[in-house]
Amino acid sequence: MKNTKLLAFILSLVMLFSLTACASGTVAPDSLAAPSAAESTADDSNGDKLVLGMTLYSLKNEFTVRLANAATAKAKEMGAEIKIYDGNYDPSTQINQIETMISDGVDGIILNPQDIEALAVGVDKAAAAGIPVVGVNTRVKSDKLTSYVGSIDVYAGELEMQYIVDLIGETGNIVIIEGPMGQSAQIERRQGIQNILDKYPGITVLAEKTANWSRSEAMTIMENWLQAFDKIDAVIGENDEMALGARQAIEAKGLDIPAIGVDGITDALKAVESGSMVASIFQDGAGQGSKAVEVLIAAIKGEAVDAEYWIDFEPVTTDNVAEFMQKAQ
Repeated sequence: MKNTKLLAFILSLVMLFSLTACASGTVAPDSLAAPSAAESTADDSNGDKLVLGMTLYSLKNEFTVRLANAATAKAKEMGAEIKIYDGNYDPSTQINQIETMISDGVDGIILNPQDIEALAVGVDKAAAAGIPVVGVNTRVKSDKLTSYVGSIDVYAGELEMQYIVDLIGETGNIVIIEGPMGQSAQIERRQGIQNILDKYPGITVLAEKTANWSRSEAMTIMENWLQAFDKIDAVIGENDEMALGARQAIEAKGLDIPAIGVDGITDALKAVESGSMVASIFQDGAGQGSKAVEVLIAAIKGEAVDAEYWIDFEPVTTDNVAEFMQKAQ
């Protein structure tokens, strides 16, 4: 009898304990299931850092380094990782880099293409993998591009050619040093130059040749032109590096032929300040790189983005060069 009473007492204590536990919210083992789909998504987005890839046509000039540095800083600010690739002026290399990014599982790609036509293949591959691609600075012909961030290169060509016309007058002999043939900046800046030339038939283009954005190549080309032509009134460089190279050749001969370029790189700003170059057309590489990251991350998150974002070119002369020296720091 005593045993029966003892057993009943113990059972009543167990039942009381169980009721108390349930009332206090203690989770029973059977309820330790996987979270709902909504909870899972929130946990993944909070726990995983976005990984971006960026291929630039080259990292051998100051302007594209500005692009890369700004993109890296903005990605860090927004809590993302970014892997930067040097395309080494080669479309095939850039396509291979895009394939690597896809196989690595990046969340999005920033493309600064060497060739307007060839890199469409890379965009196609990324689109097939469901990876958004934002173009920056140079264009690619693809309707699968998510968005584009850059500056209107036709306008840059118009600005520099008009500046030279205002400087030398409506007649004269000029030479034009072009960027890599087939790159959008080369095509569009040359178009802008021609838009102005068409208004001034008295200006003759003695020669034009690509120097592939290279200072040393431009210097060699200019040396040859100085031997070939008796009178050159001005040099149009489609970027600053080439204008600077032309000026090196000109100054080595003890001459003073005006030269203009595009980008507003540090050496060009110093050359404008000293009078070695007559002007440059500033292109905001830092602004482009930063904006490209912002747009790409917005697209990855499913937010609506515009097809194009434009950042203005700005002429740099001796009157305002100090302002741009500050911007370039």
